Amino acid sequence: MATDARPRLVPPDTRARLTPARLGPGDVVRVGGVGLRTRPLRAFLSALGIAIGIAAMIAVVGISSSSRTDLDRTLDRLGTNLLTVAPGNTIFGDQAELPVESVAMIGRIGPVTDVSATAQVPDVAVYRTDRIPSGETGGIAVRAAQLGLPGTVGATVRSGSWLNAATERYPTVVLGDAAARRLGLGTAGPEAQVYLGGRWFTLLGILAPAPLAPELDSSALVGWPAAETYLGFDGHPTTVYTRARENSVEAVRAVLGATANPESPNEVQVSRPSDALAAAAATDEAFTGLLLGLGAVALLVGGVGVANTMVISVLERRAEIGLRRSLGATRGQVRVQFLAESLLLSALGGTGGVLLGILVTAGYAFWRQWPTVVPLWAMAGGVGATVLIGGFAGLYPAVRAARLAPTEALA
Repeated sequence: MATDARPRLVPPDTRARLTPARLGPGDVVRVGGVGLRTRPLRAFLSALGIAIGIAAMIAVVGISSSSRTDLDRTLDRLGTNLLTVAPGNTIFGDQAELPVESVAMIGRIGPVTDVSATAQVPDVAVYRTDRIPSGETGGIAVRAAQLGLPGTVGATVRSGSWLNAATERYPTVVLGDAAARRLGLGTAGPEAQVYLGGRWFTLLGILAPAPLAPELDSSALVGWPAAETYLGFDGHPTTVYTRARENSVEAVRAVLGATANPESPNEVQVSRPSDALAAAAATDEAFTGLLLGLGAVALLVGGVGVANTMVISVLERRAEIGLRRSLGATRGQVRVQFLAESLLLSALGGTGGVLLGILVTAGYAFWRQWPTVVPLWAMAGGVGATVLIGGFAGLYPAVRAARLAPTEALA
C-alpha cells in the first residue's frame, strides 16, 4: 500500500496551544555554566574576590573558636577554683598590707584545699651579670615564694627543679618563663647564676608559662626564708593563692577578705584568675567583631565584582542572547540562565573561600598547638552569604539580558 509522504500541517487550534519547553534543574545548571566554561579566567578572578572575603571571615571565626577552646581546656585542666587575695588601699589611698599570719589564717578555712603566697620584694632587681647598669632591670620582679606555690597555681617546671625545704634557705632562684628569656637563660643548673640583690644566686629552675598566674612569668622567685635573710624581706605577703572545693568557691570567696585581714577586711582585694581570662575573652570577641566587619567588606567587594562580571557578560553575549530568543527562548529562560550563572559563580567562590579559611585556621592552630575548631554555622553561613550576595549581584544583569529584543541583540 502506498504511503502518503506529504507533511501534515498542524491545525491552527493546536499551534495556539503550544508552549515553550520548560528548563529542568539540570538544564538550568548546564546553561548557567556556559559562561563560566567559556570565560574561565574572568570567572576565576571574580570567584577569587568572593573567596578572599569568605576566607577572612572563616579564618577569624575559626581562629577565635580554636583559641577559646584551648582556653577552656586549660581552665578545665587547671581548674577554676583558684582565688587570689591581694592588699588593696587604705581609706587614705595608701597601699595596704596583708598580715604576716594571713596565709595561715586562710588555710584554716574548711573548704580550702591549698594555699600559698608570694611577696614582691621592693627595690631589688635581677641582672644577668654584675656589669649591667642598675636601671636596665628588664621589667623582672623579684618575689619571695612559698614551697607550695606550683601545686596551688598549677605551674610546672620546664628546666631544673622547684625550691625545697633545703634550697629555699640559700641564695637560689627560680625564674619565670618570660624572665628567663629576657635574661637569655634556657636551662637551669649549678653553673647558671644571676646577679640578684647585690649578690650571686644559683639558677635552680625555670618555670613553664603559668596561665592562671601570669605575673609569675616575669618574676624571679626566691625562697621565703632566703628573701628574709638576703633581701631584707619583712614577711608580708602581697598575693595569696587559694584553692577551694568546686562547690564552695563562692562561699570561700565571701569570707576571704575578713579572714585574711580581720581588722580591715575592706582593704583586701579578692579575685579569681578565670574572671580575668573571661574579660580577655570578651576583648577577643570585640576584636573578632572588627575583623568580621572587614571580612564583610571584602565579601561586598567580591559581590560587586560578580555584578560587574555579569553586566560585561551580558554586553559581550548579545548575539547569543538574540539567537536564543529567536529560537524560542522566553525572557524568563534567559533571565534564569544569567541568574544561575551568577549563583554558580558565587557558590564556587564561597566554597573555595570556606576551604581556604579552614586551611588558614588549621595552619595557625597547628602552629600555636591549639585544637582546630571551625563552627558549622560559620561554614554554612559563609556559603549562604555568598549565594545570597551573588543572587542580588546577578539580578540586574539577568533582567537586562531578558529585556533584549531578538532583533536588537542580533543587530
